[in-house]
Amino acid sequence: MSATTRRLTTAQALVRFLSVQYTERDGARRRLVAGTWGIFGHGNVAGIGQALVEHADVMPYHQGRNEQAMVHAAVGYARQLNRLSAQAVTTSIGPGATNLVTGAALATVNRLPVLLLPGDYFASRAADPLLQQLEHPVEADVSVNDTLRPVSRYFDRVTRPEALIPSALNAMRVLADPAETGAVTLALPQDVQAEAYDWPEEFFAERVWSVRRPAPDPVELSAAVAAVRAARRPLIVAGGGIHHSEAEDALRALADATGIPVASTQAGKGSLRHDHPADLGGIGHTGTAVSDDLARTADLVIGVGTRYTDFTTASGTLFQHPDVRFLNLNITGFDAHKLAARTLVCDARTGLERLTEALAGHRVEESYEAEYRASKERWERVVEAAYRADDDSAVPTQTQVVGALDAVVGDEDVVINAAGSLPGDLHKLWRARSPRQYHLEYGYSCMGYEIPASLGVQQAAPGTPVWALVGDGTYLMGPTEIVTAVQENLPVKLVLIQNHGYASIGGLSESVGAERFGTAYRHRAADGTFTGAPLPVDLAANAASLGMRVLRARTVGELRNALAEARDCDRPACVYVETDPAPTAPPAEAWWDVPVAEVASREAAVLARERYASQVAGRRRHL
Repeated sequence: MSATTRRLTTAQALVRFLSVQYTERDGARRRLVAGTWGIFGHGNVAGIGQALVEHADVMPYHQGRNEQAMVHAAVGYARQLNRLSAQAVTTSIGPGATNLVTGAALATVNRLPVLLLPGDYFASRAADPLLQQLEHPVEADVSVNDTLRPVSRYFDRVTRPEALIPSALNAMRVLADPAETGAVTLALPQDVQAEAYDWPEEFFAERVWSVRRPAPDPVELSAAVAAVRAARRPLIVAGGGIHHSEAEDALRALADATGIPVASTQAGKGSLRHDHPADLGGIGHTGTAVSDDLARTADLVIGVGTRYTDFTTASGTLFQHPDVRFLNLNITGFDAHKLAARTLVCDARTGLERLTEALAGHRVEESYEAEYRASKERWERVVEAAYRADDDSAVPTQTQVVGALDAVVGDEDVVINAAGSLPGDLHKLWRARSPRQYHLEYGYSCMGYEIPASLGVQQAAPGTPVWALVGDGTYLMGPTEIVTAVQENLPVKLVLIQNHGYASIGGLSESVGAERFGTAYRHRAADGTFTGAPLPVDLAANAASLGMRVLRARTVGELRNALAEARDCDRPACVYVETDPAPTAPPAEAWWDVPVAEVASREAAVLARERYASQVAGRRRHL
């Protein structure tokens, strides 16, 4: 024990500790935990709540309306800052704690740091059972917080004050580790939060966590170079790791030097500007025709910072060259070894720089460059057709909404989306102009992410226009953080598209023989089906009642004006538009596996199963 100690409660000690934790990469230092979101109840009001009041000078507090939404806001913040800074979220016990699970899963799936501080039962069992306590008949140490174990990268229940010291240090280690990061949970029994302890002064010393840039192994690098030099049709798949590593310049240098084309996942879009000659746009089920056509004939696929989800690989049907091989550059060995690849386990920026140096003088054949550049030009005409609106008095389609926004935003604007039909339209059509402009959460594809995430992004990038794009289905999942935006004076812009139901799942339902069942927001008809008139729900009025300035747009012309007005607005603003439901986006260029009923009496399902059988036959296991 240090000769110098400080007597504080456990909660007070944790807040003071968090206030002096920093990350450092490339000489730039940031607060590791820059603020705390919280909703208070029994379990955290007298512990963490009191500590945040006690130490308000060193730990900013943000008031949320929904626990899941607070995690989404913290995740948006961390992503905007390339995982170098995070936020904490504190809740009560019971439903406050279990509401964290979806947000925690989203953070961990997307490898984004967030610190969760849920309250827990009395460690002393002095009061047992508590209000909201789950009693397990054979495991007395289980609480509802154990639901957070499988969705956390690190979990601990701090049952003694002194146990916080190693636990807090481990929590910071995981949050700052680019290969391990995700949701970190410290479950805090409420009596322990309030208990005093003589803390060693060293616990509160400023601590800097270095965010590593590991270099590639020389043997792996040599094998990678040989593989690239031998390939005639190489293709780079840029994932979210490009952004997390701030490797965009290194990727551009490699593409400029070698002519290797670049396709991007949802998380990786924007790794190259849309107008770079080697940028082919999105890849996979929601990808562009040029990306997917090249993927089918690529003999070497170079994955950089990607997890290779089923949307990227078209459920294993996309990469069809008979001799295709994979080279994966990833900071985690877990992802680098996917698809039986050659591996470069290293930081994305460092690895790309070393690869470019080692490939000096190498370039793909001129005919290959000419091929993909011509295809890129053809695809640009498809985008223009989807965006074009010849009649300003017409009701806009969803792709025309995207096109109108494309015409309004600047390079610095951030566009956020997560679920529904918009991710497909955006992945195919959006012209990303800067590394952080395109913010799609598609690892967990969580409805209700967009509005709270926009708050976190706005906090991380003050003065930047931040747009949350949502359909009516997503809006109804979680509009409550609009109140938080108003309270915190965060001038986010909401584009609310009304299409009376779940458009994306409706289309999927039809394609798999489920006949759009349960996907429309309509009155129940006499026969029990939901085919009646649209519900008389005014979402624009709802947004206005929560404090937003609302601009209603009925036509293409009004939409353009409303978007421009919203961009200049200095308080939270919503552009509400009801769209023409006719699909105008280019169709999917690659398959996605959603299993279809093997036996059914309805013709729609029987035909869908026949189509499914023909598609699934094209799946390959790359070994």
